[in-house]
Amino acid sequence: MSLRPGPRNLITDVPGILVGQATDPLVRTGVTVILPQVPAVGACDVRGGGPGTRETDLLEAHVLVDAVDAITLSGGSMYGLAAADGVAAALGAQGRGYFMGEGIPRAPIVPGAILFDLSNGGDKAWGTEPPYRALGMRALEATSDHFALGTVGAGAGAMAGQIKGGTGSASLIDDIDGLAVGALVAANSIGSAVMPGSKAFWSWPYEIDGEFGGARPDINYIMDPDDWGLAKGAPALRQNTTLAVVATNAALTPAQAKRLAIMAQDGLARAFRPIHTLFDGDVVFALSTGRMPLGEPWARNLTRLGELAANCVARAAARAVYEATPWPGTAARAWRDL
Repeated sequence: MSLRPGPRNLITDVPGILVGQATDPLVRTGVTVILPQVPAVGACDVRGGGPGTRETDLLEAHVLVDAVDAITLSGGSMYGLAAADGVAAALGAQGRGYFMGEGIPRAPIVPGAILFDLSNGGDKAWGTEPPYRALGMRALEATSDHFALGTVGAGAGAMAGQIKGGTGSASLIDDIDGLAVGALVAANSIGSAVMPGSKAFWSWPYEIDGEFGGARPDINYIMDPDDWGLAKGAPALRQNTTLAVVATNAALTPAQAKRLAIMAQDGLARAFRPIHTLFDGDVVFALSTGRMPLGEPWARNLTRLGELAANCVARAAARAVYEATPWPGTAARAWRDL
């Protein structure tokens, strides 16, 4: 088999993609920035019923802008949208952004999305100065090809169903043709990541080399259609959301990147039950660094790429929960406590 996880098993195995994270443990929140080293073709697919997004309209195939400078994922619900302001300001100061003419400040294109972590018990008494703009700038400063998983970044304040959520990532590299696909997920779902009565992840068929613990369901396991297991028992509107970014080195048009984002959403359906509810704000971004041709037949190759992206999303989601640890001094459970 030519496909394998990249050397880091992170989205940064896609050449040209960097990630930075900033976490505020007192507030129990954080920000994750996905930074293409040069502007990348981007797209977005929204499936949740309560999303919170910034500049996603710019990612439609029919608009003027065809590349993005960064993607920002944040906790903090509506307050977290300010993280992208900090990232855009810092990138603009570096001279990055859409060129609109001599003497005019560049306009960094920084779409973003947020998840709800306001009720996790952290110190939210920030008055008129929520921390997210500063966290966005800190995350940008920290961009690298290595980053931590678990209770960090955008997933720092997250809960995946009734157990601790977090930030996860996974990748696939084709040794033959050099195709690279990666995903990053901030898991804060209503749905459960594990099968009822089990430590096995719903994503278990996609696991590679024990990357999220190797737990397997009983061979005689039968699913009750109405048993949601460790899903949140009393969900509320706009209080959840799983966010994801998929990236590839294949050269895609904006329309092709959109199809990639649509197909990658199926990775969330493989990882959580239920998903894409009215109470979630699930969003998937797609990025293409364009370093290798998609090749012909392009439609078949794009279909394969979308399936690999969904695979990476399912694995990244499980890794987010597997690597998560509870906040100190709380009764929140993690996967390892089951």
